[in-house]
Amino acid sequence: MKKLNLFLVLLLSASLVFTGCDSLNNTAKGSIIGTGAGAAVGAGIGGLIGKDGKSAAVGAAIGGVVGATAGAIIGKKMDKAAAEAAAVENAKVETIEDVNGLKAVKVTFESGILFDFNKTALKTDAKAALTKFAKVLVENPTMDIAVYGHTDNVGTLAANQKVSLGRANTVADYLVAQGATRTQMKVVEGRDYSMPVATNETAEGRAQNRRVEVYMYASEKMIQDAQKEASN
Repeated sequence: MKKLNLFLVLLLSASLVFTGCDSLNNTAKGSIIGTGAGAAVGAGIGGLIGKDGKSAAVGAAIGGVVGATAGAIIGKKMDKAAAEAAAVENAKVETIEDVNGLKAVKVTFESGILFDFNKTALKTDAKAALTKFAKVLVENPTMDIAVYGHTDNVGTLAANQKVSLGRANTVADYLVAQGATRTQMKVVEGRDYSMPVATNETAEGRAQNRRVEVYMYASEKMIQDAQKEASN
């Protein structure tokens, strides 16, 4: 019974966080998540990210609470990175939470923009966009990066897995070639068609499912730097 009550409390708290913070920017949200109960709720929410088929759980749990000021510092940096990424052509930018309850940035590129059908070689226009996006990563060397390739459900699972992984590797390799560090690339995976964001029953839905997602989130060093800055 106690476990059930705790679950209901966390569920209600999570609902309040999401509905009550929509109008806040990342700096303000970071401050809220960084406070006692907010951090605990954030940690619970972090475990749910990725189970809706729309986002991947990103970040390595640091095993401690990030203070309000440190959370705000990280949130401000994520605000800036999100704004810069949003200026890149064809980049769809969203803010999410990592597993530590801190602000993170999710950037989605539709595969139809990056690649020809069933191919893993970048189009010329795609290279121009990714070159601009790489500059955002270069300016934020303490942000960790995760790259995921996704497909629709046309064809076999094996074929889609090969294509999704190939595209994720292509994007990661190109970003590194443009200045991002290889050590930033913590995850590069192909997710085939296991995490659709739209129905595969329509051409429009399948187009949305064919995508590459790049996540920018706070590394352990970025968190440590923020905590040091907050203590000064």
